[in-house]
Parts: sequence; C-alpha cells; structure tokens
Amino acid sequence: MTRFSANLGFLWTDRSLPDAVRAAADAGFVAVELHWPYTTDPRDLAAALNETGLPCLSLNTVRGDVAAGEFGMAVLPGRADEARDSVTRALDYAAAIDARFVQVMAGKIDDPDALARFADVLSFACEAAAQAGREVLIEPLNRHDAPGYALSTIGQAMDVIAAVGHPALRLNFDIYHVARTEGDLITRFAAVQDKIGHVQFAAVPDRGVPDHGEVDLPWVFQQLETLGYDAPLGAEYKPGDQPTGDTLGWLAPYL
Repeated sequence: MTRFSANLGFLWTDRSLPDAVRAAADAGFVAVELHWPYTTDPRDLAAALNETGLPCLSLNTVRGDVAAGEFGMAVLPGRADEARDSVTRALDYAAAIDARFVQVMAGKIDDPDALARFADVLSFACEAAAQAGREVLIEPLNRHDAPGYALSTIGQAMDVIAAVGHPALRLNFDIYHVARTEGDLITRFAAVQDKIGHVQFAAVPDRGVPDHGEVDLPWVFQQLETLGYDAPLGAEYKPGDQPTGDTLGWLAPYL
C-alpha cells in the first residue's frame, strides 16, 4: 500500500512546525520530513511527533550564507570545517526528534574537484551518523531549480556513493528533480533501488500539487510498489496560493 510523508518545508508553512505536524497527521500522512527546522525548539517538535505518532524521516544541513545564494557548503573550497559543523548540528537535531536521515547539502560551484570534496565531508557525515544510529542522504537537484548545484544527476550521485563506500550513505530519489533533468523514471529507479533511502515527488514541471503535469504520478507510485518499494513517499510540492488543506484531493484515494 502506497503511503505518504508530508514535507513541512513546503506544506502548512503558515503554521508552526509542531502545528504543521498535527495538521499532517489529521490529513492522513504517516510521516513528516523537514528542510531547515533549526529555529524551532526540538523539544516542541518532538512533543508534537510523540503526540501524533508520526515519525520524522529527514532534515537538511544548513545552506550557509543564504543571502549570498549559498545552497550548501560541502563542495566549497575552504569550507569543509563549516560543512562538518553543519552535519554535527543536523545530527544533534535529528537525535532530539529521532529523525532517521540527515540530508547533506552539497553547494553550488563549477569545479572538477567539487564532488571529491563532497565525498570527504560525506565520509565524516556517515561515520558520525552511523555512531548515532542514523543515515545520510544526498539528492541530485535539477539545473532549472538549482542552477550550479554540484550534484545534478543520478550518475553523479552514484559515483559519490561509490567513492564514499559507506553503508550509511543513501540516495534521495526525487521524482520531480529526476524527471526535469533526466527522465526515464522507472528504469533509473530500478537501476539504483538498492541505494535509495527516500523518494520524493511533485507535479512536473511546476513543482505544484501532484494532480496534474506531464508525469502520471499515480502510475509511477504503482510501479514503485510493484518494484517492492514500500517506504513512505515524500510529498514535497508547492501548494501555491492555496491553503495546504485545499490541495489534498490527490491524497484521498490512498486513505
């Protein structure tokens, strides 16, 4: 049975994170995931998670200097210590709310050595995560939404995973990003399924409500189920001008 996680980086952003967790539970989601929750006291968030019984699947490391356009620090020359500190901070927060994954943000740079620097930071992240009983995600981002991001294809991600060689490192297969960059979703998914830790989705190409677009998402969900993938799928879409609750018609057939 296909089940879904609510990405609270995009959904119910008009509420506090604890209240967004409660809204996700009321709507029928079985888990939540986060972007950058660090301004919320983790004790308040943990209380909401415990109250609803929803697990938190993941959160991201901080982006760096957002005003300067940074989107991660791990690939930036001379920023490895900051990147490692961001991993430690994320793992500490993950421990406080019992999140399974920390997703390490790579960063934006055009440099042939960028992914080697990423692998170095990820080696640190994987060792630290394994000691804490958690895992690490990396996610290729498409060139339209994140121009210049150092990790943009499944092939690059698999090369990094191979270079790090740690079982704690997993791939976040985002249907939206892969569709916009590479296509051939099911073939690509099946080829790397043993390395996938999480799956996300949104309508293609507008990243909107998953009830329209050029990708038949219900068909994709069925194919993933047929392939044996049974973890919650992350609804990481932008509701637009509508309240999140008004965008959930797509979810009703799965409840």
